[in-house]
Amino acid sequence: MKNPKSILITGASSGIGEALALDYAEAHVTLFISGRNQERLKAVKSACIERGALVYEKIIDVSDQDKMQQWIEECDAVTSLDLVIANAGISSSIPANQDLSRHVKDIFKINVDGVFHTVHPSLQVMKRRNQGQIAIVSSIAGYRGLPSSPAYSASKVAVKAYGEALRGLYHHQGIKINVICPGFVKSRLTAKNKFSMPFLMDAKKSAKIIRHGLAKNKGRITFPWQMKIIMGSMVRFLPEFLLEAVFRKMPKK
Repeated sequence: MKNPKSILITGASSGIGEALALDYAEAHVTLFISGRNQERLKAVKSACIERGALVYEKIIDVSDQDKMQQWIEECDAVTSLDLVIANAGISSSIPANQDLSRHVKDIFKINVDGVFHTVHPSLQVMKRRNQGQIAIVSSIAGYRGLPSSPAYSASKVAVKAYGEALRGLYHHQGIKINVICPGFVKSRLTAKNKFSMPFLMDAKKSAKIIRHGLAKNKGRITFPWQMKIIMGSMVRFLPEFLLEAVFRKMPKK
């Protein structure tokens, strides 16, 4: 969608979500933004209002299905949603005192369930009028399961595949579905990484790329282009034993 006027963004208090909110903020645009940090979210709201947008902010946990359903319906009642961006996500290493099962559940609760709780109510309201656009933020890490971040990469594989499937499912119903696969983007999440991040990109530039891709209704928006070529080529052309050897050497989060 080239010029959406009513936009909902989860995880908008920092990183890509914040950058997208600021990029879309202008006169005659209504933004519904959510996050879990009230101070940062209010700062984003203020910055968007200064750019001319009408902004509603909400402190909400995307893992709460009922509250997400209610919030999205309330937003759509204010003004019909043109674009919903399921951006909220987390990433963390496995603490030494925590078992893998608990760690996976914590990651999936936000990165997978949180996406479902954003996408499904959005589909319900958009299907009533047979139009709308939903973007799901996955990751370059969603191209393959990574031993350096098993829970995170698996969560991003899941939502990437889900978005690709929904795009085909709703193709003839007027609803556009897009999957966003960023590489390393400057954010509070990547700031915690203790390893070199190739082709690290500014969040503002990332937002421009995403907005351009959504306007063109690209099925998959992957960036930076260098990481897209590297990861795509490796997964497609390297034999499995070489892939395993390469990925085993990747630094852990």
